Amino acid sequence: MATVKITVTLPEDQLAEVRALVAAGQSPNISAFVKHAVAVALHDAAGWRDMLSEALKETGGPLTNNERAWADAVLAPSKRRRHSAKRKAA
Repeated sequence: MATVKITVTLPEDQLAEVRALVAAGQSPNISAFVKHAVAVALHDAAGWRDMLSEALKETGGPLTNNERAWADAVLAPSKRRRHSAKRKAA
């Protein structure tokens, strides 16, 4: 399989941890560590997709547009409603 060289930006503390693992012999090099991490993440994402698909089949099928809009509104961090500490007087 062909490989492509890319640039990845990481927080300094994460890079330091990866370098420490390489130095301890737990990975041959940084590229191998990143390849493994990406493979694990892709496998996990596929598993979540399969689990969601199965759950949707068992509970009535894919989300409707209204259900998807509701879920997006509830789950999107930028659209979360903030509860005010102030309450209206009765």
